[in-house]
Amino acid sequence: MRLRLLFVLLSLALAIPAVCQVTPHAERQISPIAVGVGFSNYYTDWSRYESGPAVWLDWNFYNLPPVLNGLGVEIEGRDLNYHRTGDIPNLRESTIGGGVIYTFHQIPISNFHFYGKYLIEYGRADIASPALNLAPQTATNLVHAPGAGIEIRTWRDLWLRGEYEWQFWPQFPNVAPHTHALSPNGFTIGASYRLPIFRLRTR
Repeated sequence: MRLRLLFVLLSLALAIPAVCQVTPHAERQISPIAVGVGFSNYYTDWSRYESGPAVWLDWNFYNLPPVLNGLGVEIEGRDLNYHRTGDIPNLRESTIGGGVIYTFHQIPISNFHFYGKYLIEYGRADIASPALNLAPQTATNLVHAPGAGIEIRTWRDLWLRGEYEWQFWPQFPNVAPHTHALSPNGFTIGASYRLPIFRLRTR
């Protein structure tokens, strides 16, 4: 009888750790894809301020090593073609491109995300100003665009975004009276929505 009782107790002792090992960890679902739309207001560098729409698509990688957690890629397009305040009434600056974006998840605030990014874009500028003796012309350039911003959760998968970006058009042709390359910079305010149709499980 004692031998049977000892065998039962020993079996239970060996079974408890096994049960603990197969217990699943808490999991959460999060979408890696976010699409956004916003409104930009930039200092054009050559002709004061100009505004226009912006759109973006983000893909965030999850389950990466801690040092890389928060890394993703972004595709962005912007068309500055409205509300001109400068002396070149027909100036238009458009960009489209992509690059890396890094969200700082280390900050323990679940409804706030700070991020930085660096994009390489294709830029096009249309210029015409009779007052400055500028004939209509179009110039294209490879654009470097670092930026930083914050996202704030408003409702479920909807996030508000505020961002500052600085563009460098290093090989843009000098057009008198301007004798330096183009360096627009400004703010974008908009909203991002994380698509619920595609989600990943993270622990």
